[in-house]
Amino acid sequence: MGEMKKFFGLLFVLLMLLATTGHQNVHAATDDSLARIQKKGTLVMGNSPNYPPYEFQVNQNGKSEIVGMDISIGKQISKDLGVKLVVKKMSFDSMLVALETGKVDMILSGFSPTAARKKHVDFTDSYYVSKQYIIINKTDKGLYKNKNSFSGKKVGAVVGTIPYDLVKEQMPGAKLVGMENAADLVLALKAHKIDGLVKDSASALAYASSDPGLTTINGKFEVSGDEAGNAIALPKGSTSLTLAINQSIKNIQQKDLINKQYLPEAGKLMNTNTANTSMWHYWSYFAKGVGYTVGISLVAVIIGVLLGAGLALIRIGHTKVWHALATAYVEFIRGTPLMVQVMFIYFGIGMFYDISAVVAGTLAVGLNSAAYVSEVFRSGIESVPVGQKEAARSLGLSTKQTMQSVIFPQAIVTIWPALGNEFISLIKETSIVSIIGVADLIYQLRIVQADTYKGVLPIVVAMVLYFILTFGLSRVLQHFEHKFNHAN
Repeated sequence: MGEMKKFFGLLFVLLMLLATTGHQNVHAATDDSLARIQKKGTLVMGNSPNYPPYEFQVNQNGKSEIVGMDISIGKQISKDLGVKLVVKKMSFDSMLVALETGKVDMILSGFSPTAARKKHVDFTDSYYVSKQYIIINKTDKGLYKNKNSFSGKKVGAVVGTIPYDLVKEQMPGAKLVGMENAADLVLALKAHKIDGLVKDSASALAYASSDPGLTTINGKFEVSGDEAGNAIALPKGSTSLTLAINQSIKNIQQKDLINKQYLPEAGKLMNTNTANTSMWHYWSYFAKGVGYTVGISLVAVIIGVLLGAGLALIRIGHTKVWHALATAYVEFIRGTPLMVQVMFIYFGIGMFYDISAVVAGTLAVGLNSAAYVSEVFRSGIESVPVGQKEAARSLGLSTKQTMQSVIFPQAIVTIWPALGNEFISLIKETSIVSIIGVADLIYQLRIVQADTYKGVLPIVVAMVLYFILTFGLSRVLQHFEHKFNHAN
């Protein structure tokens, strides 16, 4: 127990150091922030491309490209700064952490400068101001006039956005339904799971114009100050970079590029998406998602088996210190959510080493799997009768020879089915890596939903693909299981 307490004590100290370092990194940006970006030659932009017309993906000739009003603004800013724009995709609720930990240089993704966000990051001037509309089913058009018409009704909004706060503050009689993805909320609205969906006017009109079953009303929300508009978030203390970007925003507004060029271009590209919304048209998206899912699963399986087997051998050994450390690792990993582990590795370790989202996600899934695999190995080995070990030792076999020739061949019969279940679960668990922008099957599903305005069909395709993967793997595992049983 003493060793375990020391381990958790060291872990706590490490977490505190990470938090302190991250806090220091946030405030390390000074007036050289612009010079550092120009020296680096790139401006990394955090973006969640499922929010048309601000940001979304188009599928042209089998190739995917992120486009939209915010992307056009980002390109103009990078041009003015004399650097190359790099768009880093990730979930909306991960972007603030990404900015604070240095994964991105700015957030340009329909972000509003709320008072809570201003405590952690700096904001540029607002580049676009829109009203807040409520999307409703066209059949309900006569029932609702504004936000006051939804007393006792369910109203949806994307978690972490201005509309989400507005529903809480200015629609007290409504029941708030929060989700992380706008496409899911639109699907819920069309299925009559919610009665209205609050979004900014540009996005709301985009959804309504692309779906004949939807329409919009002006919510007549009261939004004060800068929170009424969208701005670009930058690390705390980025004074020189903020001033430079503000100058670009001023030039964009003076030329009225948003209304004259950026929004019309986004509208045309949205029409391109909705011109062909068949799932076959998006086969490359799903194929890419399957590729990432399978690749991450295979590497994570290797990590999980090797590390898990090692942990199991340590735990059945007699070295107390190593036994305590292995036990602490297994209990800690099993006692914390995989989502938190993914974010910790990507953002936490990322403060010291620039680790990619794919590597971080794969490593997190593999390390998580190892904790469960170790228990599978340990229980399988311990299920072999003690007499087998004693008999082998009496014949003069060493501990290593006993394990290799007597214990493990018998244990594998017990281990294999449980190990197979863990492999199958691993394929499904990889979906969690989409939160840090890994283009797995779930991430691609979200993109197709946003591009085509179809909620159910992309889900069905993803379900079928997951089933094919897991069913095929289960048949292969059963084949080897039968072989093991016949051999014994």
